Amino acid sequence: MNLLQTIVYDYLWGIPLVILILTTGIYLTLKTKFYQFRKFKHSIKTTFKNLKVDGEKGDGVISPFEALSVALGATIGVGNIGGVATAIAFGGPGAIFWLWIAGLLGPIIKMAEITLAVHYRSKDNKDEAYGGPTYYISRGLGKERKLKKLSKVLNFIFISGFATGFFLTVQNYTISEAISTTFNFNIVLVSGIFTILLYMIIAGGLSSLAKYAAKLVPFMVIFYMAGGLFIIFKNINMVPESIRIIFDSAFNGTAATGGFVGATVAKAIKVGMSRAVFSNEAGWGSSPMVHASARTDHPVKQGLLGVFEVFMDTIVILTITALVIMVTGEWSSGLDGAALTLSAFESGLGEVGRVILTIGIFLFGLTTVSGIYAQIEVLLRYMLGKKSKKKEKILTVYKWFYPLPGFLMVVIAAYYGMPGIQVWLFADMSTALPIFANVVALLLLSPKFLELLKDYNSRYIQKKNIDSSFNVFFEDKKESIKK
Repeated sequence: MNLLQTIVYDYLWGIPLVILILTTGIYLTLKTKFYQFRKFKHSIKTTFKNLKVDGEKGDGVISPFEALSVALGATIGVGNIGGVATAIAFGGPGAIFWLWIAGLLGPIIKMAEITLAVHYRSKDNKDEAYGGPTYYISRGLGKERKLKKLSKVLNFIFISGFATGFFLTVQNYTISEAISTTFNFNIVLVSGIFTILLYMIIAGGLSSLAKYAAKLVPFMVIFYMAGGLFIIFKNINMVPESIRIIFDSAFNGTAATGGFVGATVAKAIKVGMSRAVFSNEAGWGSSPMVHASARTDHPVKQGLLGVFEVFMDTIVILTITALVIMVTGEWSSGLDGAALTLSAFESGLGEVGRVILTIGIFLFGLTTVSGIYAQIEVLLRYMLGKKSKKKEKILTVYKWFYPLPGFLMVVIAAYYGMPGIQVWLFADMSTALPIFANVVALLLLSPKFLELLKDYNSRYIQKKNIDSSFNVFFEDKKESIKK
């Protein structure tokens, strides 16, 4: 396990990648003059305007709210419950501080990648819109910027890394672990039942999945927040001390205490940043694959929903989980993953707290895993292209194969007795490569994002100095060239 930790946190999630993410967030924040803070109220208003399931007019497969629900379902999930717990168990309370830093810079990163994904999206032979990092890397860098060789390399790295995450998945394990420990069920049996339910959800494809997410996600968020906030207010006298420990550990490391073995500052930074990205997905390039299919008449309109997405995931939900673990004192128990969060909820609410969280994990898990299904489908559509005769057959095979790796991960973990912290190391392995490729592409395509943002401000905020010749979508440029 020590070798695996070295590979993940010294090489894949080493300081260079952390610096790259922080640099991108700071650069975009400065270039947009702190847009995620200045226009936060506007972002929230835009999000709530899209709460109607019909949503905006324009090309796309699903409404903006359905896209937000699927993306939030994939974002607010087991990473907020088992992921943040593992970050504390491995990186110490200081990891929470770096989770917050990522949460402040993440909104502008996610806004940029969603905006670019919608701008560079493509239509398939059914006239349905799809997009994501692979599309803006090939179209933006390859065609517009004439960086064809670099675009191919970045796309190869992105697809390879994302494919790794398809096989090294932790969601099924976290859900099965929570249910099996709470109700004393066999973990493999629980995983098998979850796998069957997942098949039922994804059977209808992206549009059906989006309608399911739009109904379930708001309920599960409120459900989880209510339980967590009750525990925090119940232990409100412990909040100041918990905050002090978090800030102190972020810059001084954490000494061994209770069952906690101690952590350095460097470990807190690496684990905090990696877990934040796994949770809020800012920079990962996953959410844009769903948002690119939304009906909208301007890419930035959909991009603004990404600001709300990261805020809800990291600043609200993830903070609630972290504080529950801290104020109950369970952070130093020696537990990790979902078991640690379950223990904290049980400590705060008794047996009913454990049951509440288990139900929450189950609901989060369904939306997370089905959301990832939609993201990988977009990747497959890109790789197969518009003219592939076997596209529909391959997509059908993928649909039936998708749930199996998660089930096999549970079987392997149960057979070899792998602890939760080791399973989560596999998750960090799967995020590093796509994040690197995606963030490099975002930096190189930042001028296009800034152009789109300027056009949006002219059209919808200032409502003057509108450039009518500006192509809001890449497809519009192609059409004008044909004419």
